[in-house]
Amino acid sequence: MKSDLATLIFLATYAALALGHIPGLRVDRAGAALIGASMMVATNVLTLEQAYAAVNLDTIVLLLGMMIVVANLRISGFFALASEWVVEHAHHPLTMLASIGVVSGALSAFFVNDTVCLVMAPLVAEILYAMKRSPVPYLLAVAMASNAGSLATLTGNPQNMLIGSFSGIPYRTFAIAEAPIAAVSVAVAIGVIALVYRGEFRRGPRVEVERRAVPLDRALLGKSLGISGLMVTAFFAGEPVAKVAIVGGGVLLLISRNVHPEEVYNRIDWPLLMMFAGLFIVVAGVERSTLERGLDAAAAHAHLNDGAVLSAITAALSNIVSNVPAVLVFKPFVAHLNAPRLGWLRLAMSSTLAGNLTIVGSVANLIVVEQARERVRIGFWEYARTGIPVTMVTIAIGVWLLR
Repeated sequence: MKSDLATLIFLATYAALALGHIPGLRVDRAGAALIGASMMVATNVLTLEQAYAAVNLDTIVLLLGMMIVVANLRISGFFALASEWVVEHAHHPLTMLASIGVVSGALSAFFVNDTVCLVMAPLVAEILYAMKRSPVPYLLAVAMASNAGSLATLTGNPQNMLIGSFSGIPYRTFAIAEAPIAAVSVAVAIGVIALVYRGEFRRGPRVEVERRAVPLDRALLGKSLGISGLMVTAFFAGEPVAKVAIVGGGVLLLISRNVHPEEVYNRIDWPLLMMFAGLFIVVAGVERSTLERGLDAAAAHAHLNDGAVLSAITAALSNIVSNVPAVLVFKPFVAHLNAPRLGWLRLAMSSTLAGNLTIVGSVANLIVVEQARERVRIGFWEYARTGIPVTMVTIAIGVWLLR
């Protein structure tokens, strides 16, 4: 009876995640995850103590610490300064496209990709609109390069953080395996966008952008960059990433005397943290059900040790329920693959690069579309005609490099 209830709660929760809400109710994905978790406890599938134990605190702490650091960088004006520098120094449309893509990808490798898109998208849209050029290809470069670049490290996106906590793969080891794929994927995204929108770049005139002042808090900028540099050094030195992130965030809260803490707290994605906690409990409940045994049996017969098969299923599921819930679905049986560490690396690669498939493939895409909505509208098919080939090519490259 309990296993049937767990299966029903799991399926209902993931259906709500796929839809983005519970039909007829004002409940979003975070609320759906929390409700699913509470139902696992209410139906006695899990005790309250088991539910507490199911929440992976390393992941929550890592996310929270990185959000505090990134919030300070945003408040200091760092991301706006980087964006402005790119558009000022690129004097040809194709150069501007490549520069926007490279900077978006590089920043997303260390600072969560959603934040990079949140800051860069409106600036890029405003400048290109003022120049009477179509901002669409440049905005696609922000979204797709941010998704691809975030693959490079364990702190690039939430699903990588989750995989790092589950797998125990060291930061440096992960970066050595995934950073080359991320770099190639950024280049592929730029190349495909340039090809699809070749009319924009074929004979583009020289681009001149008027220098604009960017509001900066120089004291906070120096402190934030200094702490960020020390954190990255500690990551590569092998220190526990969750410990480094939360200590870095705490130190910034301590030394940023000119910033009110509420300014930082308002930039923390509390619903994402809540969704993580809820999904940990939902998945822990279903691990006790018949569905988990069914997944194990399906994995044994679906050749999930084949990188292409695992990547294809992950990419498809990531575009149905989003990448974090998709990664959690695979948690029960990745440890039983022939090469578990390789399985986790493939899961990170495919769930991240799958974000470029459609406009709803990642939160970063939706942020770009919403931030630029006042200047330009990007529809589903407008995005997909570039996103589909970018995703197929980059995942194929990822499968080959992780063979």
